[in-house]
Amino acid sequence: MNRRSFIEKSSLGSAALFSPWAIPAFSRDHTLKIGLIGCGWYGMVIANAALKEGGVEVVAVCDVDSAHLSASADELEKSQGKRPKEFKDYRDLLETKGLEAVFIGTPPQWHALQFIAACEKGLDIYCEKPLAYDVKEGMAMMRAAERAGNIVQIGFQRRQSNSFKKAKELIESGKAGKIHEIAAHIHYTPVLADATIQEPPATLDWEQWCGPAPKLPYRPIIGHKAWRLEKEYGNGHLVDWGIHNIDITRQIMGFDIPSKFNSYGAINEYSGKITTPDTLNATMFFEDVPLTWQHRLWGTGQLDSQYNNGVFFYGNEATIFASDNRVVVQPAGKDKELEVLEIKTENMQQNHVADFLNAVKARDKKLISCTVEDAFLSTATVQLAMISYYTRSEIHWDKVNMNILDNATASNLLARPYRGPYQRPA
Repeated sequence: MNRRSFIEKSSLGSAALFSPWAIPAFSRDHTLKIGLIGCGWYGMVIANAALKEGGVEVVAVCDVDSAHLSASADELEKSQGKRPKEFKDYRDLLETKGLEAVFIGTPPQWHALQFIAACEKGLDIYCEKPLAYDVKEGMAMMRAAERAGNIVQIGFQRRQSNSFKKAKELIESGKAGKIHEIAAHIHYTPVLADATIQEPPATLDWEQWCGPAPKLPYRPIIGHKAWRLEKEYGNGHLVDWGIHNIDITRQIMGFDIPSKFNSYGAINEYSGKITTPDTLNATMFFEDVPLTWQHRLWGTGQLDSQYNNGVFFYGNEATIFASDNRVVVQPAGKDKELEVLEIKTENMQQNHVADFLNAVKARDKKLISCTVEDAFLSTATVQLAMISYYTRSEIHWDKVNMNILDNATASNLLARPYRGPYQRPA
């Protein structure tokens, strides 16, 4: 995919063109047959959101942990009245007769292979964020979706937040004036699992869980739900959680991808336990507006804990702070009153899944909230910021040719070697 076609697709977003063999809209009473790949915590969050919307049946589930597999099948049988088929290998699930769509809720090292295999089967896909583990995987996923012409939604559910929608409205109305700088952050103190090397649970196939990523000795701190701060699986707090604030900032401001990145940080409190920074400052230059990301996974965060998770938009007429459930406006000048808007959003996750289901049933990509092309921009942004951190260097991104300029060490991190027998997608 060249630069021009990529930008056209990402700017059109959900209006991207269908393939010539696009499927006609389903009838109103059609029950969509869905497979769930990765049925642990968040996979089941997605599946349950779909069942609440109705008009779907989860016909198959897949997981490399037999405990997750049986528990999810039990829960789904109780919820929908039919027990889904159970698989350990996602490739077997994709052969399920009548399957129409898949939910992918696995850790990031598996996204590319599972996503591309589903595209090759002509299935519609809801995939959790981040889009991919590395930048080149994301590019391959875009190409696969372009070939398939399928409906794809990526799990950036903050796009459903009413408070962020309000912030966008205020900024577009000129409330903040000219935005000169943006600061995003999420400060919190994690509860870390056991970091000692031990045998994996008897129900877990650790070899298959690691997949194409390096197979590290099993420790609970890098296992189920806890893998997010492990470099080889989750790639850290910015990529796992901070990506939500970067994505919604891009959407509010209409940004594509930064041209320059400068990151620095350290593991200050959790050395020997995690392998990504517990302290990070990353500046990403979107045209003439720098966005600074900051996180501290220790201490007390902001002086006011209400500001520990969100985005500050600094304008010459006002500063606007936005988070999941509130917007705060501080006009410039003395004695200006602080405006605090409490704006709740019910069921962000369910609303995001509903957009996907509606788009699939109507065969209408305009109903999608986050396309694969748009998700690539947000995912590559945080991945490039982490490459700057790992290489201790300033990264210059060539938007035309989609590569890193004049930095061979950093360029090598755009694509991680796959562990055998897995092969990187083209």
